[in-house]
Amino acid sequence: MIDPRRLRVLRAVADHRTVTAAAAALYLTPSAVSQQLAALEQETGHVLLTRSGRGVRLTPAGEILLGHAHRVVAQLERAEAELAAYADGTAGELTVAAFATGIAEVLAPVITLLAGRHPGIRLRVRDAEGDESLPLVMDGVADVALAVEYRGAPREDDLRLVRVPLYAEPFDAVLHTSHPLAGEPHVRLDELADSDWIAPYPGNPCHDMTVLACELAGFQPRLAHSSDDFRAVAALAGAGAGVALVPRSALSGMNVEALKNVAVRPVEGVTPTRRVFAAVRRGAERHPLVRPVLEALGEVAGSLSAA
Repeated sequence: MIDPRRLRVLRAVADHRTVTAAAAALYLTPSAVSQQLAALEQETGHVLLTRSGRGVRLTPAGEILLGHAHRVVAQLERAEAELAAYADGTAGELTVAAFATGIAEVLAPVITLLAGRHPGIRLRVRDAEGDESLPLVMDGVADVALAVEYRGAPREDDLRLVRVPLYAEPFDAVLHTSHPLAGEPHVRLDELADSDWIAPYPGNPCHDMTVLACELAGFQPRLAHSSDDFRAVAALAGAGAGVALVPRSALSGMNVEALKNVAVRPVEGVTPTRRVFAAVRRGAERHPLVRPVLEALGEVAGSLSAA
C-alpha cells in the first residue's frame, strides 16, 4: 500500500527540483525527505528519481506516479472539505497570499465583506508577488492565492490547482508632465523607445509584461531604474527619471500627491494587460471556509472591473 503522505513529498520534489528545496517547503530535513522517497520507491518497486545536474528529475515511473499523486491529493482535499461541511465548518482561519495591489484593491474589501457575512472566517494575509503565491498554495503554506498570469505559471488544466478568473486590467503609460507625449490622449509604445524605463525587478510578472510589450512594439526597453513598489515607480516618473507601464488599479489607488508631476496615458494599439485570478488546491474549492472567500473575491473583482 502506498502511503499518501509520501506522495506529497514526491510532488514537492517534482515542483522544486531539489531535495533541499522540497524539504524547506515541507518543513522537513533533507534526510527525512530522502528517507520518505526511498520508502516510496520500496513501496512501488520502481526507481522514481534520478539525478540531473545539481538537482533531480522524475523517471518515467515517477511521472506516472506523480499523475496519480495529483489526483489522490485532490481527492483528500475534497474529503476534508466534505467533512468540514458536515461539521458545519463556518469558523476558522485561512491564509491568503496576494500581491500588494491585489491586497489593497481586492483583498482588503473582501475582509470587510466577510466580516459582515461570515464573521467566523478570519483571513491571514501574506504579501507575495504574483509569481510567488501559487507555489505557497501548492506547498500548503497558503490556502488561497491571488495571482497573475506569468511566464511559466501552472496551466489552467493543472491537476494541482483550481483557478477562478477575477479580472483583467490594462497597463497605462506613466510619464513626466514635461514629456513631449504627455499632452497626447494616447501613447504608442514605440514612441518611447528612446526613453529610460522604470520597471519592477526581473522575476516580477510586471517586469516581464513591460519587456514583452516593448519587444512587441519593436524595441528593447533601456531599463534604468527598478522597484517593485508602484508608488516608487510613479515617484521616479514624476521626477523625470524615466517612463513606465503601471497596472491601472495600482494608479487608481494612489492619491494626488503620489502622482505629482505625472501624466498617465492609455496605450494605443495592443494594450498590455494583467490577468488576475484566485487559486486553491484542487478539491479545496468546496471547503466551507474557502467557498465564501472565493465568492467574495469574485464579487469584489466584479465591482472593480465595472468601475
